[in-house]
Amino acid sequence: MLLTILSFAVMVGVLIFVHELGHFMAAKAVGVQVHRFSLGFGKPIVMFRRGETEYCISVLPLGGYVKMAGLEEEGMMGEVEGGKPAQPVDPARAFDRKPLWARIIVILAGVTMNVLLAYAVYVARAASVGLPIWATTQVDSVITRGLPPGAEALGTLRSGDRILRINGDSIRHWGDVLDHLEHGPTTVRFDLADRGELIVRLGDGSPQARGRVAGALRPLLPPRIGILVPGQAGYRAGLKPGDLVVRANGDTVRSWTALVRAIRGSPGRQLALAVWRVDSLVSVTVVPDIHPDSGFGQIGTNAEPPVRHERVALGRALLDGWSYAWDGIRAVLSGLAQLVLGHGSLRQSLAGPIEIASVSGQVARLGLDRFLDLLALFSINLAVLNLLPIPVLDGGQLVFLLAEGVRRRPLSLELRLRLTQVGFVFLLGLMSLALLNGVFKFFGR
Repeated sequence: MLLTILSFAVMVGVLIFVHELGHFMAAKAVGVQVHRFSLGFGKPIVMFRRGETEYCISVLPLGGYVKMAGLEEEGMMGEVEGGKPAQPVDPARAFDRKPLWARIIVILAGVTMNVLLAYAVYVARAASVGLPIWATTQVDSVITRGLPPGAEALGTLRSGDRILRINGDSIRHWGDVLDHLEHGPTTVRFDLADRGELIVRLGDGSPQARGRVAGALRPLLPPRIGILVPGQAGYRAGLKPGDLVVRANGDTVRSWTALVRAIRGSPGRQLALAVWRVDSLVSVTVVPDIHPDSGFGQIGTNAEPPVRHERVALGRALLDGWSYAWDGIRAVLSGLAQLVLGHGSLRQSLAGPIEIASVSGQVARLGLDRFLDLLALFSINLAVLNLLPIPVLDGGQLVFLLAEGVRRRPLSLELRLRLTQVGFVFLLGLMSLALLNGVFKFFGR
């Protein structure tokens, strides 16, 4: 429990600090007077002053803010941000007196810093610890449906077959297998341990054909439990990250695929698992939830594969970091699009502090590199969600500025205050819903 609390505090504290630091540095750079830099809202509990700015930690740990001269301080948001500052305002350094381009830079600086944090984490990990690679060259199974012409021979592979070489090149891990299939010659020669040679043709060699072949091969992974989604069946049953499942309803489980098959085949029914945890065998009974679309069972976890880390050159890490960051942005945007189109569940997508704390604690137990990965992922999420056009968020403030640019004059102060108050109430309601959602996930259905 202590590790969960500490990891959550570090995770949230770093994300908020980096975000607000972006606003703070940008405001200082364009000459805006900054009254207060706060982690948390409401009454300050720790405060010191340096120069013209108060630095504080406030009583409500729900975010943070940078109070700048010239922004509206009356009404609801003024009270939430600790009330009016004691020091006088320099009119020449007020936020609303700065050029439009300067104000846009200040508003966008927070989300920019969150993206840069994720980028820095990806680069540092790739160039130091190295990127995680699945440390297996064994095949579990092959999905033959949809294979392109010429690749049917893949169907002769058996569970446990070990790939030694592809087209004469030694295979060290699963990433090598995928790399040859996606970028190598269209005729692929597999050298298998104890089984000789297997030749496969990748259809017409198009990216689509190569993708179907790569997706058809399933690596042999141990049935080890990974991160558990708070409130779902595996979490409720008491499974832990790192548990190795050895039996399901009395049958020996030899691979992750076999475990998934047992779970999918037991929707809403008890599934007795025998798991090896640390140094002892533990019995866990789980009742898989029923997937609303397919009707299959699911318990809310994924595999925890054996990995090795491969360092990359700094130059490549600097380039690949942007690719990882962009992939994260696309994933968040895709999730939002699914919600808007009605293809996703708000209950499953809306994570509150309980779920975030739980996942942070689980990941922290798996190691610093995994914790940093989660930090980068949450930083990307915070950046994208902050750009939603809700007035109290950066995205809403950006809409105000863009409207000013189109109209050649700002929206009225009264309208901005009213919209900000509405946005604050909406956001508070959303946060309350997320908190209640977490409570229901943990203590009820």
